Amino acid sequence: MAAIFSASSATGKTGARTMVIEANKSPGQKLLLTGGGRCNLTHLAAAQEIARAFGPKGRFLSYSLHKFLPTDVRQFFRKYGLESKVDQTGCVFPASDRASDVRDVLFTEAKKLGVRFIFSTKVKSIAKHGEYFTIGRAARQKILAEKVIIATGGLSYPPTGSTGDGYKFARHFGHTIIEPRASLVPLVTHEKWPSELAGTSLDNVKITASFGKKKTVLSRVEGIVTAGALLFTHDGISGPAALEMSRFATDFLPNEKKPLKITIDLISDIDETELERMILKQISEHSKKTVANILAEMVPRRISQILYRQLNLTAELYANQLNKDIRKKLLHLLKATPLSIVRTRPIAEAMVTRGGVSTAEIESKTMESKICRGLYFAGEVIDVDGPCGGYNLQMCWSTGALAGLSAGQSK
Repeated sequence: MAAIFSASSATGKTGARTMVIEANKSPGQKLLLTGGGRCNLTHLAAAQEIARAFGPKGRFLSYSLHKFLPTDVRQFFRKYGLESKVDQTGCVFPASDRASDVRDVLFTEAKKLGVRFIFSTKVKSIAKHGEYFTIGRAARQKILAEKVIIATGGLSYPPTGSTGDGYKFARHFGHTIIEPRASLVPLVTHEKWPSELAGTSLDNVKITASFGKKKTVLSRVEGIVTAGALLFTHDGISGPAALEMSRFATDFLPNEKKPLKITIDLISDIDETELERMILKQISEHSKKTVANILAEMVPRRISQILYRQLNLTAELYANQLNKDIRKKLLHLLKATPLSIVRTRPIAEAMVTRGGVSTAEIESKTMESKICRGLYFAGEVIDVDGPCGGYNLQMCWSTGALAGLSAGQSK
């Protein structure tokens, strides 16, 4: 996107001579993985809503988001023949459900504009001498450029090329790098029982975490609640609700001595009073039914068995034997199953990298470095990260477009 806006003459001026240096054999390797291969290319929301989703860093992103809106992104791809669709949550996908179509539009348009692509080439160094940057390549002739845009991504999914090189280049020019951490990543629990449920999912849960006196960078409140689907894994939890919680938890993990305490509302679409009424009705109408069978109608049987074990209940406990004390404990467990989070999965498995080049050192209206003129940043290499749902790709499009436009116009 940065290359397209740099090379484009849509501004009324001749586009800049633009080159993309790519370490991979082909472009858009990470893009192909987004949205489960479908590419959740943006979120249908106003620019200010997108900005708010990034927390305090949204102020830095506000200008770029207003310059290249979610509606602009959809119009951009429509212009080149790729229609999009919106699901019930506001997530926008290509109508074809193929991330490769998104990649192909970008690559084809860039080539039409004369962008030169150099593949299978790893940049070793970037230096500035006078008015020109020198880009060093392994055992090859150096490249000279008037402007450089670093759009190398973070540290997540390194096989796609996100190996943290952008941090090294930025640090060379004196930029501060906020420690990269895993975000939108599965969480690892101290308890071992989630492994017994690996592969089991729930469509709609709420996860509540208390950070005590600590407060996350993303929020000023001490308690955080995330909602959505949940998936149990071999060492913890994943799924949208857990991934969103990881954005807040990652700053305080790992912590083997003091894990992050969370509770999971396994039946979040029914409040506690209504759930108790349902259980009492089941007891009244099916007194000879085992509690295990009643419970299995509310949550998957594998989960009900775990809950049973935690309450030390016998398999042959019948509904008419369920006293008030046990009923209250069971009800509480359904609405607030406790877990202890000790760490996230490795950053290489994260959907997004949290941290990166400090926003305080980048001009928000151009994406140009405040330290080194002619140097620009775009995308995940910057210290901004948003929730699931197309927010992070929208940030990439907006900052990429602004960086490309700024660099191309100021040539």
